[in-house]
Amino acid sequence: MKLIIGGYAQGKLKYVLQNYCLGADSVWEGTLPTGKPAAETLAGEDEAGVSPVVINRFHIWFRERLEAGEAPEAVIREYVTGNPDCIIISDEVGNGIVPVDALEREYRERLGRILVELAQNAEEVVRVICGLGQKIK
Repeated sequence: MKLIIGGYAQGKLKYVLQNYCLGADSVWEGTLPTGKPAAETLAGEDEAGVSPVVINRFHIWFRERLEAGEAPEAVIREYVTGNPDCIIISDEVGNGIVPVDALEREYRERLGRILVELAQNAEEVVRVICGLGQKIK
């Protein structure tokens, strides 16, 4: 598994598509063409039987699952175990002012912790800034 992190609009997806020679059809954006919600499809396959290779905007999927009262950490752990060649792209959300809202704080805390865990288990971790990737693991 590879983990790609960086700030909002820093070119993470473009970096992945260019540097790992993948096409846009390899990208999972939270809802597959079947229209099924992310929770129903993350651990499965789409109608064509193709498992997603790149999970883009992981932080958004994570937040949606958290707001729905689910445990997204367990789902992503299971997914990564079954799909060790996947690439996860996520914004960094822990920088800046600590939010007043309790759910917002919980989201940032839990996302940060799962990203730490994913990074520890990843074969490669890259931070993308201004479209340039810096390999940190």
